[in-house]
Amino acid sequence: MANIVIVGTQWGDEGKGKIVDLLAADADVVVRFQGGNNAGHTMVVDGEQFISHLIPSGILQKKTCVIGNGVVVDPAVLIEEIDYLESKGMEAGPDILKISDRAHVIMPYHKLIDHGREKMKGAKKIGTTGRGIGPSYEDKATRRGIRFVDFVDPETFKERLQTIVPEKNFYLEKFLGIETVDLESVLNQYTRFANRLKPYVANVSMVLQKAGIDGKQILFEGAQGTHLDIDHGTYPFVTSSNTTSGNACCGSGVGPKDIHGVLGIVKAYTTRVGAGPFTAELHDDIGDQIQRNGAEFGATTGRRRRCGWLDTVILNNAVRLNGLTGLAITKLDVLGELDELKICTGYEHDGQYISNVPANLNQLAACKPIYETLAGWRQDIRTIRRYTDLPLAARQYLARIEALTGVPIQIVSVGPGRDETIVLDNPFSR
Repeated sequence: MANIVIVGTQWGDEGKGKIVDLLAADADVVVRFQGGNNAGHTMVVDGEQFISHLIPSGILQKKTCVIGNGVVVDPAVLIEEIDYLESKGMEAGPDILKISDRAHVIMPYHKLIDHGREKMKGAKKIGTTGRGIGPSYEDKATRRGIRFVDFVDPETFKERLQTIVPEKNFYLEKFLGIETVDLESVLNQYTRFANRLKPYVANVSMVLQKAGIDGKQILFEGAQGTHLDIDHGTYPFVTSSNTTSGNACCGSGVGPKDIHGVLGIVKAYTTRVGAGPFTAELHDDIGDQIQRNGAEFGATTGRRRRCGWLDTVILNNAVRLNGLTGLAITKLDVLGELDELKICTGYEHDGQYISNVPANLNQLAACKPIYETLAGWRQDIRTIRRYTDLPLAARQYLARIEALTGVPIQIVSVGPGRDETIVLDNPFSR
């Protein structure tokens, strides 16, 4: 039996959805442990694309899927996803999908606050998705949040709203100068949502404990990436939750001894959506070519992703913070048209060599990348299914990544489809 955590090592969008979907075949339970519907995991099965924002990717493999207490949930979005999956003939009922009774609910005022703050900041905006994620986590921290256990209890939910809405409306009107919410309208709409979702609500910690006792294998699915972590990322250009592997425990209600491996997902190059420093970013035709070939647009926002060379300063930061035991390299095929490749192996700042990610963003923004150059392979590799059949230059590129990180590569993705994958060492087989 093995329980494995999957995390992104960059700024999200690394291809976690595909890898989770792939490994879910060997898992019995798949757990989402942080974030909200600001994440989008894209999977391609038999040529058809599926994008999930809240429901764990394992739903396509008909596995038990769990939304942990560390997630903030927009009930309208969740119901829409359930309905969509069922319209496609896939099971998404309460027998297969569980929501933690301690997960927090995203309310309409959270989304209004999110949009209002970004508008007020103007050019200095952070670039949030506007889906109310941050304001919902704020209310959780200040004990003004509404948990699912409160949400599905009509009297408690009404009492909570009557206390919270006047305060939120004051802030919306007097400070942000935008529309307010109507308490009765919110109560009526969200009561309908609560009635629909009540059968899904459970004590997830106990569900996972029983799965462990029964010898089930659990896959923990992270959202976003390491460098969007609220503590360890490029703050304040981060998300509102802890995206690193340690939060798999806090965000789902399991103990550290129940985690047996951590797989870091690494795009073969680097991308970032929104504002914030990006040392290895490319502002040239090669960056545009990678963006086009990789179809680099956000699955949730549709925003164009900034593209750059693989940055092993960022990657090694993720190795340390997550305790990575393996790597999965994605989108290797996107680099197949390039004559040569570069890997950022360090930073230069004021004549000094830097091997880590500075906390000071002004210092980080002033860093210049130090590159190694490697040969490209100029070949379409999407049909290749054995590592030894990859072009020599592709294998040398992967070997250099292993050497620079000290972490073995377990999976190589050579295309978006589930079958377009080379599995060197399945983490569940250990």
